[in-house]
Amino acid sequence: MTPRVLIVEDEPDIASVLQDYLRVAGYDTEHVADGRAGLERLLQDPPELTLLDVMLPGMDGVTVLREARVHMHRPIILLTARIEEVDRLVGLDAGADDYICKPFSPREVVARVRAVLRRTQAGAAEAAPVGRALVLDETRWQATLDGAALSLTRREFHLLQVLVRSPGRIFSRGQLLDLAYDDDADVTERAVDSHVKNLRRKLAAAAPTHEWIRSVYGVGFAFEPAGAS
Repeated sequence: MTPRVLIVEDEPDIASVLQDYLRVAGYDTEHVADGRAGLERLLQDPPELTLLDVMLPGMDGVTVLREARVHMHRPIILLTARIEEVDRLVGLDAGADDYICKPFSPREVVARVRAVLRRTQAGAAEAAPVGRALVLDETRWQATLDGAALSLTRREFHLLQVLVRSPGRIFSRGQLLDLAYDDDADVTERAVDSHVKNLRRKLAAAAPTHEWIRSVYGVGFAFEPAGAS
């Protein structure tokens, strides 16, 4: 099936150019010029990927992104004229998969679309059991244990994701800061401890007989799959 890209952009010239380049690259496209209309399309018929302008009439792009993330987790790339780091971080923290600043090359946009789709499709293919019971779905930021959803925050999911990719490896707090919080320079080692505590509580509620995250005194933390016990 041909991937469909939804373009939510109020500047018709930009939208037209993006549609032309994406169609040549082999994608189906759809265009809406209003934030509320874009949110409606995202929720009614989610595309494989959305290009979402930040400055939109009706509803701004970051609000559209936050509302959409409550219900769907297909990739969304933000388009914006804002280049300040704080704006970029707000967009990423709201759930954007990538961030492209205007003016941009249409070829760059097509390349980013390909890269994001390739990454998310690979993540879906790799969503598999860790040990015997814990499953991470990296395309939806969801974790389940023995079939029960763990209701993790995005930060908790990223932290667990780093730990489970290297079972048994001991990560220092500094390493976890670099790997799980690389887009937020304000996070401290104390926040790592807090998120580990929350992860342990949620994992223990579903499987109280196994210690999933082991503390190594004075060093850091390690993930222990159930099958390793």
